[in-house]
Amino acid sequence: MWRVTSGIFLGWSLGANDASNIFGTGVATGTVRYRTAIWLTALFVMAGALVEGPKCMKTIGDLSRILPQEAFYCTLSAAITMTILTYLAIPASASQCVVGALLGAGILSGTADFSKLNKIIICWVFTPITGLILGYILYRMTRFMITQRVKTFTSLNTIYVIGIILAGSYGAYSLGANNVANVTGMYVSSGIFSMNTAAFIGGLSIAFGVVTYSKKVMITIGKGIVPLDPLSALVSVLAEALTLHVFTQVGVPVSSSQAIVGAVAGVGLVGGVRTLSVKILSKIFIGWILTPVASGILTFMVLLIQS
Repeated sequence: MWRVTSGIFLGWSLGANDASNIFGTGVATGTVRYRTAIWLTALFVMAGALVEGPKCMKTIGDLSRILPQEAFYCTLSAAITMTILTYLAIPASASQCVVGALLGAGILSGTADFSKLNKIIICWVFTPITGLILGYILYRMTRFMITQRVKTFTSLNTIYVIGIILAGSYGAYSLGANNVANVTGMYVSSGIFSMNTAAFIGGLSIAFGVVTYSKKVMITIGKGIVPLDPLSALVSVLAEALTLHVFTQVGVPVSSSQAIVGAVAGVGLVGGVRTLSVKILSKIFIGWILTPVASGILTFMVLLIQS
C-alpha cells in the first residue's frame, strides 16, 4: 500500500492548487469567508468524486498500461510538479501533469498509446474556450436580469452571497467528479484499486489539500487576472463549474485552472480587453506548456534510474 502514498500526495497538491478555481473569486471579493469556502469545497469535492468520479478513470488508464510500481512513480512525479507550481502560485493542470507522467513512463516501457491523445488534447484546447464563452454569455445575461429585477442593495447583496455559495459548491462537485481520476485513476488501470475505492481515496486527499494549503493560489486567481466584483465572481465560478461538468460527461479529466481562467477572461471581455492582465495570463500559459513536459521528463528520468 506504500505505492498509494504518491497518489495521496498528488491529491493534496491538486486540492491545494485548484481550490482557488472554486471559491478564489468569492474570497477575493470578500463575498465568502475563506474558512467557509474551504469546508464547502472539501465537502462537495468528496461528493463529486464518489458520485461521478469513475467516469473519467478509463481515459487515464487507456493512455499507458503500467505496473503498480510505475503508478507510484508516475503519481509522485506529477505531485512534485504540481507542488512546485503551487508554491510558485501558478494555477496548474493536474490533468496535464498526469498525462505527461503516463506518457513519460509509456515511452520508456514502449506501452504509450499516442492515439488516445487526440480526444484529450481537443478537450484541453476547448476547456478555456468553453469557459470564456460561457463566462461572457452568462455575465451579460445575469447582469441584464439583475439590472431589470433587483432594485435594492440589500437584495442584491443577498443574491450575490447565495449565488456564489451555490456556484462554488457546484464547482467543487464538478472538480471532484472530473479530477479525481487524475489522482487515483492510474491505480485502477494497474490493478491496485477498484474505481469506487480509487474515487474515495482520491476525493479524500483532494479535500485534505483544500483544507490545509489552498489560500496562496486563491489570490492569484481572485485578484490577479482581472479585477472582479461580486457578479463577476459568481458568473466566473458558474461558468467554470459548467465547463468541468460537461467534460466529465465526455469522460476526459480537464484543467479547472484553464476553465476558470477562461471564464474570468470571458467576464473581463465584457468590460473590454484592457481589464485583463496580460502579464499574469502569460505566466499561467507558460505554466500550462511546461506542466506536461516537466512531469513527463521527471517520470522518464526517475523510472530510468530505477530500472
